[in-house]
Amino acid sequence: MTSAFTPRPEMLRIHDLHAFYGESHILHGIDIRVARGECVTLLGRNGSGRSTTLKSVLGLVGKRTGSIMVNGREVIAEPTHRMARYGIGYVPEERAIFASLSTEENLMLPPQVASGAMSVEEIYRMFPNLQERRNSPGSKLSGGEQQMLAMARVLRTGAKLLLLDEITEGLAPVIVKKLGEIIVELKSRGFTIVLVEQNFRFAAPLADRHYVLEHGEIIATITADELPGRMDWLHQTLGV
Repeated sequence: MTSAFTPRPEMLRIHDLHAFYGESHILHGIDIRVARGECVTLLGRNGSGRSTTLKSVLGLVGKRTGSIMVNGREVIAEPTHRMARYGIGYVPEERAIFASLSTEENLMLPPQVASGAMSVEEIYRMFPNLQERRNSPGSKLSGGEQQMLAMARVLRTGAKLLLLDEITEGLAPVIVKKLGEIIVELKSRGFTIVLVEQNFRFAAPLADRHYVLEHGEIIATITADELPGRMDWLHQTLGV
């Protein structure tokens, strides 16, 4: 008798990942799996290896060993410039908006490299603030608008696996709420999201699973169902 439940295929599978910056050994055997359409968070204190894990997927570290499978394909030997072709979109903590270009010029800058890219019209429906500011230079956008633009830009490339690094940092609560709504909508559309986030209140209701990192190792994996019973331990571990 076959089960009615069919597990979703894995979009990202990281196994025994070690990462180095020069002589510094930062990640020590990371194991993470993310099914298509899931949102997972990487939690931990500063310096725990969360952002390095995202950068390791993209090859933005000095050296990597182990395995990184994206949509069933081994990519650990691939150069950084090819990663977008595998449907990966990265929103770095620093946002990287071009100050002298308009909002729309920033949005149109990256090429569409994978099928199923969002149109500009779809993006403006999801981010109405950007449509209102489409002719404004990047330097005139608020921090929240810049963050929305950084997210919108990767959606236009055709990315289906989104690596989001500290997207709520320094933003007003109303913008944080809007970003949460956008992540829920992206999940409903089948996007896969890996979220590095210091704001645990923001991350907790969004994620299917939480990976807790300490000193470059995963010390706990907590599902959404297990979360209520682990809150005291998490607050103590994360210092929040």
